[in-house]
Amino acid sequence: MNPLASTFITAALVFYSIGVWGERLVGRLKWWNFVFFVLGLTCDTVGTGMMLDFVGGMTFDVHGISGLIAILLMFVHAVWALVVLLKQDEVALRKFHRFSVLVWVVWLIPYFSPMFVAMAR
Repeated sequence: MNPLASTFITAALVFYSIGVWGERLVGRLKWWNFVFFVLGLTCDTVGTGMMLDFVGGMTFDVHGISGLIAILLMFVHAVWALVVLLKQDEVALRKFHRFSVLVWVVWLIPYFSPMFVAMAR
């Protein structure tokens, strides 16, 4: 396990959780949420890149596939948040958290899957 990569990925969890749950608690998407989404995405992408270098490339198991899906979803989530914020559609601003929580839950799968695999051994 690469400690620096783990630090980046854990920072992604912290940033993304602040963005998602801050939005959910406030009940409206705000620009600061978007900043935390992007920080989470950036940290996750950097940490994942370091991990891929460490293990020698992509793995086609639950962790690898769910990790790729999670990063893609995080990217779509950030782009969609930007569009919603720029449009200032009040209904979309208030309902955006539904998608945010879904993406966050999907992201938890690759975050925790190595722990569950290790426990199963």
